[in-house]
Amino acid sequence: TEGPAHCARKVEEIQLKRLPNLATRDGATLKVSLYPSGVAAFADTEALNGGRTYALWDFVSEINAVVLFATDGSDNSFVLLQRTNGRRYDLPAEPKVSPDRARFATADFCPSNCVNELAVWRVTRDGAQKELTWKPARPWDDAGVTWKDAGTLVVEYTPAGSANAATLERRLTDAGWRRPDAP
Repeated sequence: TEGPAHCARKVEEIQLKRLPNLATRDGATLKVSLYPSGVAAFADTEALNGGRTYALWDFVSEINAVVLFATDGSDNSFVLLQRTNGRRYDLPAEPKVSPDRARFATADFCPSNCVNELAVWRVTRDGAQKELTWKPARPWDDAGVTWKDAGTLVVEYTPAGSANAATLERRLTDAGWRRPDAP
């Protein structure tokens, strides 16, 4: 492919066929159906830095949300769209939903242009709010997160400068989590 935006459009092409009543593409505009009614539109823009693009990435049925892959120049991110209320949440990494559907987690680690944190978000029908964040004592070059159970995350990561991946488990009750300031 010709870069992240082109790759995301290839994924979108497959997802639009797999989920025909969820979204449509009309030129530079992606239209996502809300439930029970309405549409949320995401329009690509062109700019000297490459512009901003959106592509349908996934549908998370457990929380009735759509995940979009977004580019802004050379930066990549994700957007979580709740279909029940049209609320949008910019995320640094793809969200992973907990088995009890009450939370999702993101892990965004890299040598540059990342937030370098593990985050847990509480999700309800009315919205999502960042609940917990954690940063390791030493930097990581990469990480991915999955749920072991509703109270435990499994993080596979690569320490900075290492070629060897490692794994750790973090319970939501562990000390060391930070609670973001309330809005």
